[in-house]
Amino acid sequence: MRLILNPNIAQPDQFYGDLLAAHDGLSDAESHAYNARLVLILGNHIGDLEILAHALDAAKLASLKE
Repeated sequence: MRLILNPNIAQPDQFYGDLLAAHDGLSDAESHAYNARLVLILGNHIGDLEILAHALDAAKLASLKE
């Protein structure tokens, strides 16, 4: 199994809107905690340590390009 880095969400604008709405009314600390919980939930759903390692690397590389 490979990490999918190309757009793969059927309705990306809907998902982005839902993600932003989930943060409405949260403090910065609450928002960071929410993101951490979301990452752990999604990581658990994926369940494959190799895929998760690739995702961690991809996220780090993306932040270095900014």
